[in-house]
Amino acid sequence: MFDERSYDRRRFLRDAAAGAAAVSTAGLVAGAPARAATATTAAAAGAARAGAVSFRWWGTSGWRIDIGNRTVLVDPYLSRYDTGLFTGAFDEETPLTVRPTVIDPLVDRAENILVTHTHWDHFNDVPYIAERTGARVVGTLTAYHLGLAHGLPSGQLAPVKGGEVLDFGAYTVEVISSLHSRNGAWSMAFPGVRVSRPPKPEKISDLPEGDTLAYQIRVAGGPSVFFMGASDFAERNLVGLAPDVAMVASAATTSTADYVPRLMAALDHPKVVVPVHWDNFETPLTNPPTVAPNDRRRLDDLIAAVRKASPRSRVLVPEYHTAYHF
Repeated sequence: MFDERSYDRRRFLRDAAAGAAAVSTAGLVAGAPARAATATTAAAAGAARAGAVSFRWWGTSGWRIDIGNRTVLVDPYLSRYDTGLFTGAFDEETPLTVRPTVIDPLVDRAENILVTHTHWDHFNDVPYIAERTGARVVGTLTAYHLGLAHGLPSGQLAPVKGGEVLDFGAYTVEVISSLHSRNGAWSMAFPGVRVSRPPKPEKISDLPEGDTLAYQIRVAGGPSVFFMGASDFAERNLVGLAPDVAMVASAATTSTADYVPRLMAALDHPKVVVPVHWDNFETPLTNPPTVAPNDRRRLDDLIAAVRKASPRSRVLVPEYHTAYHF
């Protein structure tokens, strides 16, 4: 949770206000200013291009996927408030906060929300977005019970365990049982599950990990894309997925052995690897993303490890709100 400079020219394009352009990650990796579409442009571009498939990073492990006029969200955490995590003053009693003025301009619609796990930096905004849009929430039994606690109807909540392949016509969602990353003590923050409906959560520690999932979206006539929300995995569960693109969480520690080599091999060396969960998710979603010094080093280490373990994979370091086409 707390946790190359080249790209595949096969279909990588960036939508921006001036039109489509090739994506270059060199500026971001080097720390130079980056350009991105405005929030309004990002929210509307998918609707404007009927039949297009676009992927926009919303920080942490959050994504907006527009498939024609249909929208899927993954771990949409947009409120991004201060808990003291990045200043050395972490407060587990921090009240849960939802910021509609930030969320509403970005989320005009959604039909499915895929939740990897229920820590606050993944689940915080999910109930609000689901209530506002009517989106179905796909997640663990913990996500199901937390959704009930927020007043969502059971018919809007789809509990999954891993192994399901859900058919939505234009795309399928395969659910993969996964693992949460380990901290420096080989443990994690807020472990636990919810096996029944709890009181409505009020503070960040009321949102436990709740088991962890990964997802693979296969678009009809388009790419297969793997999403993870934490930097660990059960490699046996990944055999046969062979995604075109893998959204890979940056490791917060070195507690997981051979993380990148095992992951690249298990995923059959994806054509494109997109690092996620490396930004400071308690700062606004403005480019260039704010990166803590330790996280900058971890991002650089991840890029180097991918290049070593899977030299034919291309690494794309994403910008916020920017539409990528694979």
